[in-house]
Amino acid sequence: MGGIWWLILSAATAIPMIKLLPFFGINRYWAAACLIPLGTIALLWWMGLKLQELEKR
Repeated sequence: MGGIWWLILSAATAIPMIKLLPFFGINRYWAAACLIPLGTIALLWWMGLKLQELEKR
């Protein structure tokens, strides 16, 4: 039962990431990193860095 919730939560984070990552200049296949818990946090951090770079321009 826990594995089903894991898949649901992974899909709930990976699908929006697939749409958001190209906007920040990151390959959309990096959304697969959402399958591990720290992967989502790392992607959000990476997107934050890219956003800061975009704001400076």
